[in-house]
Amino acid sequence: MKKLAFITLLLTFLFFQSFSQTQELTLKKAVFGFSYGLYPQNLYNLQWQGNTHNFTYVKDWKELVQQSVNNSDEKVLVSVDSLNKALSDYGIELRYLAGVNWIDDNDFYIVYDNHVIIYSVANKAVKKVFNLPKRARNITYSPIADAVAFTISNNLFYVDSLLNMHQITFDKDTNIVNGDSYVHRQEFGINHGIFWSPQGHYIAFYRKDQRMVANYPVIDYTVFPAKVRYFKYPFAGHTSEQVKLGVYNLSEHEITYMETGQPADHYLTSVTWDPSEKYVYIGILNRDQNHLWMNKYDAYDGHLVKTLFQETNPKYVEPLHPLYFVPGHDNEFVYFSRRDGWQHLYLYDTDGNLIRKLTKGPWKVTKLVSFTSDGRYAFIITTEQSPIQRHGYKLDLKNGKMTRLTSDHGMHEIIPSADGNYVINSYSSTDVPRRIILQQGAKQLRTLLDAPNPMKDYKLGKMRIGTLTAADGHTQLYYRIILPPDFDPHKKYPVVVYVYGGPHVQLVLDTYLGGARLWDYYMAQKGYIMFTLDNRGSDNRGFAFESVIYRHLGVNEMKDQIKGVEYLKSLPYVDSTRIGVHGWSFGGFMTTSLMTTYPNVFKVGVAGGPVIDWRMYEVMYGERYMDTPQSNPEGYAQTSVLNKIQNLKGKLLIIHGQIDPVVVPENSMRLLMKAQKLNIQVDYYPYPHQEHGVSGIDRLHLMQKITDYFDTYL
Repeated sequence: MKKLAFITLLLTFLFFQSFSQTQELTLKKAVFGFSYGLYPQNLYNLQWQGNTHNFTYVKDWKELVQQSVNNSDEKVLVSVDSLNKALSDYGIELRYLAGVNWIDDNDFYIVYDNHVIIYSVANKAVKKVFNLPKRARNITYSPIADAVAFTISNNLFYVDSLLNMHQITFDKDTNIVNGDSYVHRQEFGINHGIFWSPQGHYIAFYRKDQRMVANYPVIDYTVFPAKVRYFKYPFAGHTSEQVKLGVYNLSEHEITYMETGQPADHYLTSVTWDPSEKYVYIGILNRDQNHLWMNKYDAYDGHLVKTLFQETNPKYVEPLHPLYFVPGHDNEFVYFSRRDGWQHLYLYDTDGNLIRKLTKGPWKVTKLVSFTSDGRYAFIITTEQSPIQRHGYKLDLKNGKMTRLTSDHGMHEIIPSADGNYVINSYSSTDVPRRIILQQGAKQLRTLLDAPNPMKDYKLGKMRIGTLTAADGHTQLYYRIILPPDFDPHKKYPVVVYVYGGPHVQLVLDTYLGGARLWDYYMAQKGYIMFTLDNRGSDNRGFAFESVIYRHLGVNEMKDQIKGVEYLKSLPYVDSTRIGVHGWSFGGFMTTSLMTTYPNVFKVGVAGGPVIDWRMYEVMYGERYMDTPQSNPEGYAQTSVLNKIQNLKGKLLIIHGQIDPVVVPENSMRLLMKAQKLNIQVDYYPYPHQEHGVSGIDRLHLMQKITDYFDTYL
């Protein structure tokens, strides 16, 4: 705790300094900073070359470069030009080199558009190219099977090692979707829907049936006359999708569905193959999301073999990870759980016996990076040193002993070699834009990259990170404050509070620029104080901290944000009559909620893609934190902005993508309808062909709109 207190004190007084600051940010540079070289240099696609002590990275998007542990000389393994020459017979021309995935010590593959390209650096030749149909999506390559699985529309296909294409599913109804990554709205850590078995003999896949889910209409203005388009949207408390897990046998060309039981609207999570290929493990989570069964299924006939263990919580259980099998120990796996209030690692055998709890303490394991090839050690990332930092450790699976590998404060990622003898440590902090170090254990061997500060010539305001006490009177919260570059403590400045505040997001971090966007510094340059606070309910602080949101989203979060405002008002240079608030998505919900719950506090608000009433949000996320509208009517009523819009006093701008499939536009429309009925003035700006986030060139237009609104009214 003394170490944490020291780090917190250090960061409280740590200012981001730039020298010879003469240039000023433009809005265009703030929005498209990467294109202007305003983000720190990096070694992209950095990884170890198979089981060797060589490592590779992509340089200037044109060359795959190799270094070794003992040799710092850069060796070009292949360039875009040489690769294009080798691909000329296939009619393929790469515009850039990226996404290199090493198969072994000599071969790698890349997925480029609808091609999977296998290249041998030993032979300096293309070994094979899978040319997939142009409509191919969810492309998943199995090096063991030397085959590619993919989807076209709602069906699943694969191309075998002889380049023959096979169709696996034949559903004509497009509301039955096979192999897609967008299952259960990509909650529960789900980011793909195709799972190759370890030896490549089977393909497991999600089968999503959404015929029973309501159609939601949006208007497509890109055609004339405009047309109505529909997508499926399962509203909280309404009928949800039904999902199965199928296993396709490549030799028998047959599908077997795992017998996951009823009710059919439960969630299938943590899908993992057993190393033997005989079994598939599935975490079955009930729709109430408070009871998880970790089940073992026979992959050949689909029967339930055994429930290994169960997890329950009166609020919610939230599985986010698959099982991690230990190399060389096919009957042991590592499991992530928050059962003791913090996300830690547990070692189990495949009969469901807990061998040992591997990590413990009032901190979180954020990532299991890899194992050593002998299965003795795991490499992990944790918040043990500080909630706003990440550090890498080597974990002994025999006794749970942790060896810290990273020393400097900041946000670290580690890339261990296959044998675990070497680690590449990449990190950023409030005073280090990016540094990448080759290490032998915790011993630093040499620096691979020490990125210069790309903003050193820009006139940036001072940034500091500090803590204040939450509304509960004891919990410490982290905040970030950015002052104008020409700050004068004798003047009064307006403040823009940038807020998210919801689950699985942490904005204040010990990283480059404190985790702030360049737009925040641009606004500070214009004379605003920029402030961000991670309230209770945000990420990486333990279940008790995060679950205060349960059944009343926004209530405790807003109380903490008001504590942040009270702190701001205590500063003699803050104009307490000119405080604005801005956020997107959950941050849009927080913005509209703050403006209508505390109408005398905020003068101006800009809310993007806001949830206005949680009845209009989807089942998986909404019911986890709010239960259903039928079982928690008081909570839904208490948190609905529709029931508070009559309190609005300040200027409020709502921005929404008109084809938003995440927070449907009905949220904003119903708020406008209610405001009109009550003669409450609300400003509104739609983006007709944008979804939940506004991207592309429209992003510049968006940020100009937001900036102008604060300039005009704050």
